[in-house]
Amino acid sequence: MSYSVFTQKERNIITLVLLILLGAIVAYAVRGIIGALLGTMVMYTIFRPMNIWLVERLKWRRPIVAVIIILLSFVIIVLPFLGIGTMLANKIVGLIKNPDWIKNAVDTINEYAGDKLGKPDLLQEQLEKSATYFGGMFTSLLSGAAGLFLDITVMYFLLYFLLVNFRTFERGLLRYSPFEVENAVRFGHELRNITYSNVIGQTFIALVQGGALALGFWIFGVSDALFWGVICAILSFVPLLGPPLIFVPAAVYAFTQGDNLAGIGLLIYGFVVVINIDNVLRLIIAKKVGDIHPIITVVGVIIGIPLFGMMGLVYGPLLLSYFLITIRIYEANKREISPGKEKQVIGAPDAPA
Repeated sequence: MSYSVFTQKERNIITLVLLILLGAIVAYAVRGIIGALLGTMVMYTIFRPMNIWLVERLKWRRPIVAVIIILLSFVIIVLPFLGIGTMLANKIVGLIKNPDWIKNAVDTINEYAGDKLGKPDLLQEQLEKSATYFGGMFTSLLSGAAGLFLDITVMYFLLYFLLVNFRTFERGLLRYSPFEVENAVRFGHELRNITYSNVIGQTFIALVQGGALALGFWIFGVSDALFWGVICAILSFVPLLGPPLIFVPAAVYAFTQGDNLAGIGLLIYGFVVVINIDNVLRLIIAKKVGDIHPIITVVGVIIGIPLFGMMGLVYGPLLLSYFLITIRIYEANKREISPGKEKQVIGAPDAPA
């Protein structure tokens, strides 16, 4: 008869330690594709209702439904991002080949600032102050774009198996969740709402703001209105701060050209129309889906871009929101309960959507 030097409790502790160590090693190994993992969860959350409806209502075969969803998501989500990236790259290459426009614009603004404000090097000073920050951000965006193909490939590979085995996947999440079942269900609802608010809601706001700014640029005679509208749409993921980075310099440049009417019009249009599009739509989305504070979005973008590149505009706020929800549920689990009473939960145990 064999005899073990460890008790059952000691074996359990050793197993737990090994599990934590192996988990840490795995987490370190997949750090390069964390964007793909997060993207998989985002895509699964967005297309989950459609997947359930086609599989359980219409009785379509799961592999066929998964392929249809992947193709649909690629057309309506991935292709536009690739198109925007290509357009930006072509524009940057064009500016590099023909830098005279940038030089003339800088010289004109410096001359205007010298005459009107007594600071002939105003623009140069501001550019020097922001060069380091934006240079690092631009490098992060490029490095993120370089690994985008790998992230998309891994994301769709994982997404296919999640869609095909969605019920098994969700039962596994509930089984191994450290939360009470009621809290785990509520956690799922919170994650869904935050995902919808960050991804669908913020994308809608960005598109509307970009379109409005492009229209304003066209009205006031600014060249490349469509291009700057696209840039505004990207920067709109940073609430309040993004769009002014486009229309304020455009207004200043209009003043330097002696077109005061266009400069004043751009400032009024930008601050009254473009900025308030964000405020109004964000209130509507908060009421319909989920309330995401602008501070979370701004901080999320700051931490997200170095981690995920361009996709950090979406993933950063999402990751920060997930972290804050986890803290709330942890606090709920730590609450003391009275004897004979049920544990208090965060919300009602609704059925998963």
